[in-house]
Amino acid sequence: MIATDKNALICDMAETYKVFDLRALPVPMLATLAAGLRDDSRIKIKLSGARAATDTLLLASIADALNFLAWAKTKAAQTGKNRPKSFLNAFTEMPQTHDEVTGYRTPEDFKAAWQRLGGEANGN
Repeated sequence: MIATDKNALICDMAETYKVFDLRALPVPMLATLAAGLRDDSRIKIKLSGARAATDTLLLASIADALNFLAWAKTKAAQTGKNRPKSFLNAFTEMPQTHDEVTGYRTPEDFKAAWQRLGGEANGN
């Protein structure tokens, strides 16, 4: 846990057990307390790979269902327009990046590629 995010663990230990100095505890006691942290603690959320706590995901799901039901009764829904965006997707989908990383061996290679893309030779 310390290797993953020391600050998150410190915050969780301070909030839950009022322990502000992790070094003040024997390692077995620290491990026991860390294992006993709630599933929605900062460090456990981070370790699980989740982007939000379970209750937050459930609330987002409920909000999505309510928004969909309200939208379904509109004229826009008959044509499929203006469908509400999902709150749940905002928490669960990974950001999409379309950037490709390109490396150059020399500054001249970079300048030549920059010119092909329509940039100026001086980097502007």
